[in-house]
Amino acid sequence: MSEETKTIREMCEVFEVTPRTLRFYEAKELLFPIREGQKRLFTKRDAARLKLILRGKRFGFSLEQIRQLLDLYHIGDQQLTQYQSAYEIALERLADMERQRDELNVAIADLTDQLEWGRTTIERLKKEAESASA
Repeated sequence: MSEETKTIREMCEVFEVTPRTLRFYEAKELLFPIREGQKRLFTKRDAARLKLILRGKRFGFSLEQIRQLLDLYHIGDQQLTQYQSAYEIALERLADMERQRDELNVAIADLTDQLEWGRTTIERLKKEAESASA
């Protein structure tokens, strides 16, 4: 193994993913390891692509969006198109995440109110049961 390539095990250790994850991204043609029989050797390019894939997934980008962004790397405009596209997708994703957060905050407040109602109702019913048995 050279410094230029990593085995599947090394990639898994560095990026904290499973071999199945790497094979999945390879099957989806997002990674292109060198094949030597059954052995896969990942290049620096694969490592950089995996880093971007994992970041995109963490932000909630679809695999298709990630593929499109990765495909823009070699367009020949010093990655301007790639950066602009990533920026636009990220803005949309941020708006979605903020909307989801707001909806979650409303649900949390509602559940908190319901739990308080439940707590006071249980306490009241316990007191009534104690009074009835006394």
